[in-house]
Amino acid sequence: MQAWSMDQGVSNSDFITMMGDPSGAFTDALGDLKMTSDGPPSVGIIGRSKRFALHVVNGEIKYVAVSEAEDDPAGDADPSASCAPALLEAVQKKVEA
Repeated sequence: MQAWSMDQGVSNSDFITMMGDPSGAFTDALGDLKMTSDGPPSVGIIGRSKRFALHVVNGEIKYVAVSEAEDDPAGDADPSASCAPALLEAVQKKVEA
C-alpha cells in the first residue's frame, strides 16, 4: 500500500488513507460488499470484495458506491460508479442538500 500511495502521490495526504486487507477480515465485515462469484482462484483472488468506494467521516459511513453487474460481479468492466469522479459528485450533492 505504501508503494501504491507513493505512486499515486498521496503518501503524505491527510485526506486519503490507503489500506490493505490481506486477511480478508474487513471484506468479511462488509457483508454485502463481499463478492459472491467464484472469481478466478487460479490467480489467488479468493474472498475478494466487489469494486466499491466509501465516503467515511469520523468512522461513520456516509455513502457507498458499488460497481457491479450481473455479468461482471467484480465491477471490472465498468468501474465508473465507484471511481473518484462519481464519488466526489455524490459527496458534493450530499453537502449541498
